[in-house]
This record gives sequence, structure tokens and C-alpha cells, in this order.
Amino acid sequence: MNFFERFINKNFLNLYQKYNLICYLIITLTFLLDRISKIKIINSQQKNNLIYINDFINLELVWNTGIGFGLLSSSSNLLYNSITGIICSVIILLIYLILKARLIDKIIYSLIVGGALGNLYDRLVYKAVPDFIDIHYQNFHWFTFNIADIFISLGIIMLIGIDLILKKNE
Repeated sequence: MNFFERFINKNFLNLYQKYNLICYLIITLTFLLDRISKIKIINSQQKNNLIYINDFINLELVWNTGIGFGLLSSSSNLLYNSITGIICSVIILLIYLILKARLIDKIIYSLIVGGALGNLYDRLVYKAVPDFIDIHYQNFHWFTFNIADIFISLGIIMLIGIDLILKKNE
């Protein structure tokens, strides 16, 4: 077996393993849930400015040019393009990690990648990410976010939780 065949077998045949296919399904479902929610809210907000759910949650469309939860929002094209490039690099790294990780980590990385791809899609198509979930108590409002942010945050919290559990068991 020559170098090229070994390289292909080692790196790309991995793509079709059962667990990796499950990860692709998770990524796809996460991405689709995010896209559907954003399409619904964008269409809804064209007619109505605010959707009142209860005293703690409203749905109100906000266009975010920064990273998660509106951090680093700027009108600078250089900053925007730099952040987009970093996001692409992180997604590529996470896809590589999915191919190499154990099952639980593959699933967690898949949640993060699905959410990140949802937000990356918006950055490329709309030049901003539509955030719309507004959690508040009286006059205090948390950062407005979207479904992709939920999956990304959940994945990061799960990674930290698993790391803490593993360190505790050592």
C-alpha cells in the first residue's frame, strides 16, 4: 500500500463509520432546526415587531454582527471578516475532532458544529446573524440569542461538565 492509499484509508474512510454518520445527522438536524426557526421569525417579524410569550420571554428580531450574544458587534468589515474567518477555522477544527474523538465527544462537537454552521450561514447570506430569543425580568434583559446559540452553549457546557467529571474521577 503506497503513501496515498494509507493516507486515504486513515483519514477519509473514517468519514463513513457508523458513529460519524450519526454525527452528520446531529449536525444536519441542529442546522435545520436553527434555519427553520430563523426563517419563521424573520417572516413573522416583517409583519410584527415583537411576539410576546410571557413576562419573561419575548421573540424580537435583532441582527447581530458580532459573535455569540452580540459580543464584539461592530460596523468594521475587517473585524467582521476576521471573526467569520476564525469561525470557519474553528468549525474545520471541530470537524477534525469529530473524526478523532470518542463517541460522547463526537456528539457534543456535532451539536457545536451544527449551531456554528447555522450562524455561519447567516453571516455569509445576511451579513449578520438573526437573534430573536429575548429573556428578561422586568427591565433586565439577557443577551438576545437564537437556537444555534443554544446548541453551541449546550455543547460547551457539556464539554466542561464532562471534563470536570473526568478530573474528579482521576
